Amino acid sequence: MPPLFLSETGERIRTIEEWREKRRPQLLELFRTHVYGRAPVEKPAGLHFKVDATIPGLFSGKAVRKEVSIGLSGPGGEGRIKVFVTLPTGSAQPVPAFLLICHLPPELIDLRESTPFWPVEEIIKRGYAAVTFYTADVDPDEHDGFHNGVHGVFAQPGESRSPDAWGTIAAWAWGARRVMDYLESEPAIDCRRVAVAGHSRGGKTALWTGANDERFALVISNSSGCTGAALARHMRGETVEKINTAFPHWFCENYKKFNNREEQLPVDQHQLLALIAPRRLYINSASEDAWADPEGEFLSCLHAEPVYSLFGLPGLGVTAMPEPGTELHEGHLGYHLRKGGHELGLYDWQRYLDYADRHWQ
Repeated sequence: MPPLFLSETGERIRTIEEWREKRRPQLLELFRTHVYGRAPVEKPAGLHFKVDATIPGLFSGKAVRKEVSIGLSGPGGEGRIKVFVTLPTGSAQPVPAFLLICHLPPELIDLRESTPFWPVEEIIKRGYAAVTFYTADVDPDEHDGFHNGVHGVFAQPGESRSPDAWGTIAAWAWGARRVMDYLESEPAIDCRRVAVAGHSRGGKTALWTGANDERFALVISNSSGCTGAALARHMRGETVEKINTAFPHWFCENYKKFNNREEQLPVDQHQLLALIAPRRLYINSASEDAWADPEGEFLSCLHAEPVYSLFGLPGLGVTAMPEPGTELHEGHLGYHLRKGGHELGLYDWQRYLDYADRHWQ
């Protein structure tokens, strides 16, 4: 396993300051170079927000929804991310929020409705804002040569892609961070308490979002599997070669060098989880979701725990993988193992909300 506390120069990391100033930046750079790729721009100049519609009286008068456009521009043109922000009515103070990275296309889910995948009404009832966007607004989930979405907007004319150029997962994470830029301008949101969440490929995106952006106080991964929460070296279910073959656009070109060579990766996913410390992290697995390697996800949590310990924070509180139906909600590392398959449903959301209630209310 690649070490948490040994720097690239062989220096032992022993303090919080050394972790923050030396090891954390090193690990981020390694993940950018070898796995997710690097974005060509952080917060772009000219980023702007426009409220397109305000719909009051939702859920028997308990909520109001704002539909917001985030406008951006670059060398390759312009883009727009549409954000749905549903706020509970009657709160005298700014409210915490859950931001869902929705990888499902509009034809499969209407984000204006409350569904088991996106239970807006339940989130509002608990006193949280419910915020979401379609990843397709940021970048299409297809191998299009990186000509469309934000890849096209920020591509320099005539410039070839480097082997560490950002893939689609990194682009979606970049989009989630721009949504956070908007939330910081929304007076009804308590930006000190914003959770970013995603399922499957959205869960991979949530983890990379949270690793890069320390504004998110809670990062939630729902069955994210390979190149999400699961250890690459565990090699159960989906592997690096399988994910790069099926989804060649998700990661940077350098990542393909490690097809069937996981043991040569300079990083592994426990280090990605550790990058979220000292903020809260919640990992969910499903007992019958073999493709996402629930055991590998649990082991990744265990191997990330030493960084939480460095900060003096409690982790999972167990060392053996629990039985399905178990919730671990006491520490800064939250976890539950649901009986069933690869899905995000109301049961999972209720666990995430319970965890937030416990630590934020």
